[in-house]
Amino acid sequence: MRRFAIVLTPLLLAGCIKGSATYYITESSNEHVITVRAEQEYFWNKEMTLTLVTSHMPECQRAFPMESVALDEVSVELFSNGDDVYSVRSSGELIQIDTLTCTQLAEPKPAALGQPVGTFFIDEKTVTFEKAAAAAPAAPASAAGG
Repeated sequence: MRRFAIVLTPLLLAGCIKGSATYYITESSNEHVITVRAEQEYFWNKEMTLTLVTSHMPECQRAFPMESVALDEVSVELFSNGDDVYSVRSSGELIQIDTLTCTQLAEPKPAALGQPVGTFFIDEKTVTFEKAAAAAPAAPASAAGG
């Protein structure tokens, strides 16, 4: 019986999702990044535990636990406020962080999130980061004609 349990243990964990995706603030290096880690502890669990990690090496690195979200609702939006301050929104949770000091700031007002940078999401059991589409240039004003 014990051998049977040992053989089945990996099968119980096989359906679990555990991964991370990273946004590189400094594109040419991995020393200044924001990472979202997602973990489904058991295959029958319908929620993901999220963790936000900010890293500005060698100065600091810090993990911020986030709320658990339903598997089909894993979408973490990333916004930039400038000056290395970022806002992270997931379901009903909103976190603002300073990536130079790896500190959590006061929760921003929804109107003050900043410019969209991208979204972390689950794609085929893999955590993925997708950059936001670049803002379209403003259309030239047409001259009023008679």
